[in-house]
Amino acid sequence: MSEGLPHLPSVFTPIVALREGGDAMTRAIAMAPEHGAGTLVWVRSWARVEAAIVLEPEEPLAVARAALLAAVSAAADALSPHGTPEMPLTFDWPATIRVNSGTVGAARLAAPPGCAEDAVPDWLVVGIELAFAAKLAVEPGRDPDRTTLYEEGYVETTPAELTAAWARHLMATLADWQAGGFDALAHRYLARLDPTLAAGAHLDPGTGDLVWHAGRLRLAVPA
Repeated sequence: MSEGLPHLPSVFTPIVALREGGDAMTRAIAMAPEHGAGTLVWVRSWARVEAAIVLEPEEPLAVARAALLAAVSAAADALSPHGTPEMPLTFDWPATIRVNSGTVGAARLAAPPGCAEDAVPDWLVVGIELAFAAKLAVEPGRDPDRTTLYEEGYVETTPAELTAAWARHLMATLADWQAGGFDALAHRYLARLDPTLAAGAHLDPGTGDLVWHAGRLRLAVPA
């Protein structure tokens, strides 16, 4: 079902829409072995943006897991046109998104269970989940560390439009990574990383780890 997702290229197939309460990441992981690259699963919801896409990398897992950084960068690119220029949009390491200092969501990554670091994964799944609007029972501003896109002025767009924009930007970001090398991805990501970490830091092209004067933060695939 693709109804409701505007302007997506034909590379995305199949497209599966879940009802409110569905889990896009879990469904995409289940579909990945059979349906492969381009599978897109998203959740029809007014309250949140939730989607996941199956990839088929050509690099070993140690390198390919940097797709998580591509996913969070693509989310920022999808959001940027709808926010005010002066409103900060930043990342906490490795893939949490903040708007106006409040957490709105994060990107996620999954790989086949047991995949070795030096093995090329049969698939990867990258996902995004963003709080778009507060549920009716939740008082806006109740948790000062969390916010929603709607509270921060993203009122001229919808979760479906942001889902489609994220998917398009993800493909563009991956293409830039392939054509321009890892530096292209690292530059885009570091430009939005929390300045207290980004200052003087770089990303290891062989692992995606964040390396700076105080040490190394590993880019790990969650269990």
